[in-house]
This record gives sequence, C-alpha cells and structure tokens, in this order.
Amino acid sequence: MTDYVTVSEDTPMARTGAIKLHGPEGFAGMRAAGRLAAEILDALPPHVVPGATTGEIDDFIRGMMIAGGAVPATLGYRGYTHSCCISINHVVCHGIPGDRVLKDGDIVNIDVTPLLDGWHGDTSRMYLVGDVGLKARRLVDVTYECLMLGIEQARPGNFLGDVSHAIQTHAERHRYGVVRDFCGHGLGQIFHDAPEVVHVGRPRTGPELKPGMFFTIEPMINIGRPDVKLLDDGWTAVTRDRSLSAQFEHSIGITEDGCEIFTQSSKGLHRPPY
Repeated sequence: MTDYVTVSEDTPMARTGAIKLHGPEGFAGMRAAGRLAAEILDALPPHVVPGATTGEIDDFIRGMMIAGGAVPATLGYRGYTHSCCISINHVVCHGIPGDRVLKDGDIVNIDVTPLLDGWHGDTSRMYLVGDVGLKARRLVDVTYECLMLGIEQARPGNFLGDVSHAIQTHAERHRYGVVRDFCGHGLGQIFHDAPEVVHVGRPRTGPELKPGMFFTIEPMINIGRPDVKLLDDGWTAVTRDRSLSAQFEHSIGITEDGCEIFTQSSKGLHRPPY
C-alpha cells in the first residue's frame, strides 16, 4: 500500500517512505532550481571538448551554481567531494571528476543538482566529444527517446510502471540493456526521496501518479548487457561487459492534466549535437 502525504509548512522534511504531494510553492521552488540546472547544462558544450579535464568542467559548474545563488547538492553528500558527476563511455553513473582528459570520440554524461533556496534541480545530459562513432550516437539518441517516452506516461491516473514499461520497451526494441541497479527518485527539499523510479516494469503497477508528485526519470541504457559493477572508489558504476552506456535525466512534477518538466532547456539544447 502506497502512502501519500500532502506537504504543508508543518510537514517534516524527512524521508518517511511516504510520497509527498506538493502545492504551488513547491512547483515554484522546483521551477527555479530546475531552470538553473538547465542553464548550467546549456553552458557546457564549449567546455566538453577534446583536451578538457573533468576537473575543469566540475570547477566551471561549481562557479555557475554559486553565481546563481545555489550550492552543489552533491558537495559533501555522503562524503562526495565534487560538484557534479561526469560519466564517460562505459561509466554508467556517478563518475568522479578529476584529471581525466576528454578524448575525441568520447560520450559523456554530466549530472548536476544545484540546491537553490532549499529545492533540488536534478538533471543530466549526454555530450559528444569531437567525432563520435555512429553506434555511440545511436545509443545516445535512443536513450533520450527512452526518457521522453517515459515522460509521456507521467500523468495523473497512470502508474510508475507505465513510465518504466515505456522506457524498457523502447530500449529493448533496439536490443539495448536497461540498467536495473540504479533508478530515479522522488525529490524536492530532499535530494533522494520516495518513490523509487525504476526503468523497467509492467503497465498499471507501482505507485499511482497523483498531482503534486515530484520525481526524476533518468534511464541508464547500455549497448550491451544491463549488468553493472561498482569500482573501489565506492561511487563509480561501470558496465560489466565494458559496453558503452548513456543516460539522460529530467526532474518533473505531476500536474492536474500531465506533467511539468522543471529541467527543460530554454535554448532547445535537449540532446546532442548542440
């Protein structure tokens, strides 16, 4: 049985397992945080080029967040010491910025979460570095399509299983693997909250979608098998078969008649090439 709670000023901002239903104030907060997150990703294409280091990109992102009146939600989160995650080629998610130099042909996911006035704007996009091969480009395109097909199912009266099923069906139609080990999540004034948003599933299963729900959809799609492993750093997840992986992520809110994408690019930079 899924529990829901309507958020008010008296609602404790803690993980209780219940799905929070937000009102206009929450939508306004998420809209502002999501707008800043999208603006940061919009600004990255000139920086995601051969010869750039992931640490330099992380520094740029941190500067944009601070200039926008926010702080990086990842900085200090469970001991994480960077302002974003940068995942290259076979890295599925949570790649740690550092001295790694981007090379021609790399595909890169950059995941940012500015915390603005108490609200989390969580989003990621793929970037193509230089001349990227056709198979990799196709994976990136299909992964974006998976995200948007999932979002199409995000409306009142549907279930999270409808979102998951749309993603899984499209990916597997292209014989790609859908990662099971990581999922989307509720968010708002809490970074990771209920519900868990898995990217495989059956229609009409899981929690029912109701107006006021905030959550991310962030499918991770592999050219090969869906299996992943965690590296010794405790963060970086990679494909077990070393196949390429791609991911896109939006933060959304369920409205009375559909959903609002909080992290949509105002410049139309939805997927590469930008």
